[in-house]
Amino acid sequence: MIVVTLVLRFFARGMLSVSAILIGLVVGYIAVYALGMVHFGNIAKAAPFALPKLFPFGIEFSVSAIVGISLMSFISAIETVGDVSGITKGGANREATDVEIRGATYADGLGSAFSSLFGGLPNTSFSQNVGLIAITGVMSRHVATIGAVFLVVCGFIPKVGAVISTIPIEVLGGGVIVMFGMVVSSGVKMLADVNWNSRNMVIFAIAISFGLGLMLEPSALQHLPGTIKALMSTGLLPAAVIAIVLNLLVPENIK
Repeated sequence: MIVVTLVLRFFARGMLSVSAILIGLVVGYIAVYALGMVHFGNIAKAAPFALPKLFPFGIEFSVSAIVGISLMSFISAIETVGDVSGITKGGANREATDVEIRGATYADGLGSAFSSLFGGLPNTSFSQNVGLIAITGVMSRHVATIGAVFLVVCGFIPKVGAVISTIPIEVLGGGVIVMFGMVVSSGVKMLADVNWNSRNMVIFAIAISFGLGLMLEPSALQHLPGTIKALMSTGLLPAAVIAIVLNLLVPENIK
């Protein structure tokens, strides 16, 4: 899958080059099907059409859940800002505008509020799209709108979801390697524009060390309450909070 994607991206032209990831997934799917790794049992069980149910799990208010989701929503907004910046950097080689960032974070919150009505998980930006846009160079809102409408329609057809679920992890893994690699590359490109003085280096070092350390050694959180432990163990929340707090407290005039 990776070989097909790279060959089409760098040696093909037009639609073949732009569709390199999709074609790579199709070729990988055909290969694993030939190896007998694809199973279609769930497709027959899935309904041809279904409407979402309003509040399928009922309504319940929990202080710990509210605090936890609020904190994660804040961090998700930071992730969205980074993703939007990565998209504009990778797709147009420019910084994101205030209007683009404001619209993206607004859509993030609105999507989370709307999805909760139907028992869905909170919405968040999808970092793989940063890699996809960096590879294809396509970042048109019209293209994204068409894709969004298509996904909404597919949401009413459970059989489509059942078909997607037949894709083995081996095929998806190939696409993830390429796209997540491009996410990292876009992040490195953004970091290259940072003024790496002592202040910024210390803030970055402490934040990334705490984040990675808590992910690699979760036993350090064993004495914390359940909700706080779950939030801290991701590494993302403590790293973001530490970076924000230090950025506000450490004087700017430190070189």
